[in-house]
Amino acid sequence: MAKVRTKDIVEAFGLELISGEEGINRPIVTSDLSRPGLEIAGFFDYYPADRVQLLGMTEMSFFNRLNEPDRVQRMEELCRDFTPGIIITRGQEVPIELIEASERESVPVMRSNMKTTRLYSRLTNFLESRLAPTTAVHGVLVDIYGLGVLITGKSGVGKSETALELVKRGHRLVADDCVEIRQEDQDTLVGNAPDLIEHLLEIRGLGIINVMTLFGAGAVRSNKKISIVINLELWEKKQAV
Repeated sequence: MAKVRTKDIVEAFGLELISGEEGINRPIVTSDLSRPGLEIAGFFDYYPADRVQLLGMTEMSFFNRLNEPDRVQRMEELCRDFTPGIIITRGQEVPIELIEASERESVPVMRSNMKTTRLYSRLTNFLESRLAPTTAVHGVLVDIYGLGVLITGKSGVGKSETALELVKRGHRLVADDCVEIRQEDQDTLVGNAPDLIEHLLEIRGLGIINVMTLFGAGAVRSNKKISIVINLELWEKKQAV
């Protein structure tokens, strides 16, 4: 199942859907974006058609100088059967040639009032986060003095009890039992709790407690970069030596 579809960026960025609505569920497979300036000029040899395409003031100004046959040909070339979408920025008028080509190929054409560079940056960050490699580990993630500490170990070793004691001392819970981890770049791992167990701690003999309800919003956070990993069993053995 695709992690991100075109409709997700429409909703996340409040984009106006102009045409190609049938393709709104197309998958977005890369966080890389394209500003097809060379393609508008007629060079399609290396066109990255699998990327979201952004048409800003520069691209549209050049396009508007083309003759009618070239305008039609360029927009037909832009609209491939696997292109996830084309976004016109700065609220510019959408060319009829693009609308017609997008309807034939079911390529969503969207419009944003944002500046091209700003949308490029925000959309890249959004896609990198959503498309980042992910995994889930059994453990507890807490924020201790601003450091994300992932506590691992076998069931019953006392991970959740340790987290509760840390929360009592003013530290913050991120996730208990299951920690979802995504790689945001080569050296950065960020953890969060699955939605169903967010803010919850399961304590033996006590049951499930809601940390935010008991200790307030300052006792939890939604995600945290992982800086340290501690195996609780090994740490306890080391302390006993």
